[in-house]
Amino acid sequence: MNSQNEIEHLAVSRYRTLAGVSEAVASEPDVHGVLHSIAALLSKTVPFDSMVLLLVNRDKETAQIYALESDAIYPGIDVGTEVPFKNTAVDRAIETQEPVFLPDARQEMLKLPQFARYAHIEKIQSSYIFPISTARKKLGVLIFAASGREQYTPGDVELMGLVAAHISVALENALALESADIYRRELEGERLKLERERDRFKLLLEINNHIVNHLDVHELFSAASGSIREYFDNAFTGFWLFDEATNELHCYSMDFPGSRSSFDTIPASKPSENNIKTLRTRTPHLLDRQEIDAMPEPVAHILRAESIVSMACIPMMGSANLLGIISLGSRQPDAFSQPDVELMAQVASQISLALENALAYGRLNVSRSRLEDERLYLESELQSQYNFEDIVGKSDALLKVLDQVAIVAPTDSTVLLIGETGTGKELIARAIHNRSTRSSRTFVRLNCAAIPQGLLESELFGHEKGAFTGAIAQKRGRLELAHEGSLFLDEIGDIGLDLQPKLLRVLQEREFERLGSNRTVKVDVRLIAATHRDLPVMVQDGEFREDLYYRLNVFPIYIPPLRERKDDIPLLVHYFVAQLAHKMHKSIRIIPRQVMEAMVNWPWPGNVRELQNFVERSIILSRGETLNAPISELNRELPAGESAADSFHAVERETILKALRAARGKISGPGGAAERLGLKRTTLQRKMERLDISRADFA
Repeated sequence: MNSQNEIEHLAVSRYRTLAGVSEAVASEPDVHGVLHSIAALLSKTVPFDSMVLLLVNRDKETAQIYALESDAIYPGIDVGTEVPFKNTAVDRAIETQEPVFLPDARQEMLKLPQFARYAHIEKIQSSYIFPISTARKKLGVLIFAASGREQYTPGDVELMGLVAAHISVALENALALESADIYRRELEGERLKLERERDRFKLLLEINNHIVNHLDVHELFSAASGSIREYFDNAFTGFWLFDEATNELHCYSMDFPGSRSSFDTIPASKPSENNIKTLRTRTPHLLDRQEIDAMPEPVAHILRAESIVSMACIPMMGSANLLGIISLGSRQPDAFSQPDVELMAQVASQISLALENALAYGRLNVSRSRLEDERLYLESELQSQYNFEDIVGKSDALLKVLDQVAIVAPTDSTVLLIGETGTGKELIARAIHNRSTRSSRTFVRLNCAAIPQGLLESELFGHEKGAFTGAIAQKRGRLELAHEGSLFLDEIGDIGLDLQPKLLRVLQEREFERLGSNRTVKVDVRLIAATHRDLPVMVQDGEFREDLYYRLNVFPIYIPPLRERKDDIPLLVHYFVAQLAHKMHKSIRIIPRQVMEAMVNWPWPGNVRELQNFVERSIILSRGETLNAPISELNRELPAGESAADSFHAVERETILKALRAARGKISGPGGAAERLGLKRTTLQRKMERLDISRADFA
């Protein structure tokens, strides 16, 4: 009877323990508290001395002590200690998801470096290891350790297993709460970051709007100061302009709403040479109280009186020189961070552009009447000195071409014009014809790339009636039309291989047959060919006959692209404006300086043709006497994401390589690459060195 009562008492005790465990899981805020409460409850029913919760790390090779309840104190072993568990009883419990009993835990302790030194302690003997897991993940183990060789009853094991299950639930909830808290903090940080980014873009947008709306520099500085103060909450914002002649900084505008004194008479400051050198490198500078006190005394005295203890100085740079600085001051120490300085550098870049434009605007207002005289002068120059057979320009590169035209025009030699599309190869061809002895006869033009290959033979040589379907009458080709005159074959590199032998025969024998006829036709034609393609490379690739190339390459003339003759762009612009405005019945008298500078600086991948189209579009958009050019188009990205400089260098490099290949690697002397490009030998060699061109590139 007493035994039965003991069993019933033990069962009730276990159920009470289990109820207490459930209450602890529900009431304790974290797993550590749950484990502490459970240890106190369970020790009254199950014999154990220590309870350890191990969680598996991400590497799945080590585990970390997450919670520990023990009377024994082992130095170096506490919550957070990491232990390797592979090939141990812990590993077995995790893998099998079954409890593991160790009657003598000391053998297992010897496998773990952190516990091996405590294995000799006699009181550490038996332990029971229970897996801790959820439906989705194996989390770790719960270890019950006893000081003796305890014999656990099935009821004890069942109770410990239920405790482990409760711990799994508590752990899953705790980890979920922890993840949610981390996510909440991340969201809060992201929200603050987005708000800061929004405010940053708002400042930049406001500065941009001020630039658009204020041509007057003082009004611009005043408006910009308000936006800067709203963002940084700084005490003052100062704009200082740099005088190159005296190396002095003059305070042009000072916004200091909370000032206790007047800033109307701030003396000029003369920075040291090192400071000026630093400013010219566009490097912002943060100043603390000590550095402020070391500034020139008149300025330092004012700043001390206003309790300014931290400052940021950001240079304003023009296209080629230092314009001034923007200074921000605060009564709080370390008020400006590195991100603040980077943002102000962007603001300074915007204001610098506006300041430079405003200064240019003022200069243009002063010299407006003089510009009209210059326009009339340029127009008279176009009509006299620089007009060569409708070719506009005075650059050295173009004059070199015109000299070659003057040399070859009186002869009947074949001429090969080499240059990019839109460079005016047809104008050069017409100039050669007009200066030749054939000028009174016909100049016939044929674009070989514009006509399908199947029709090109008929267009060039003509055909007889019935030669092919649709040939309802005899037709004379361009060769016959050009008899005793000049034939200009544009884009000759696009002639097919089947047609090239017939053209070679014309050059050698000056005879051909019409399509569909066996009668030989004799012609006297001066051939001028043009191409933008690399014919020597085409010869190497088998795309162009070598003998035909040598027949064409009697007198090659390289036509420079517009980016190599930038001096001609203003002349061309005035020429096209005068010509096209008259045609559209408009009176364009003023070309703004910034428009002209933008056109001069653009590399014009489409060359003169692109420039003419751009000017025509600008005239269409213009309503008054000022040319309203869409210069934003000139700031667009070039093909393949290249910058204008990258595109220019790539094209320049390819052009030099083409000339070197055409000259068979010869750099100087007659027929050399330097002569073909209209450059001095030393200039060409410097360009080759700068563009990293070696002999292997063109050999």
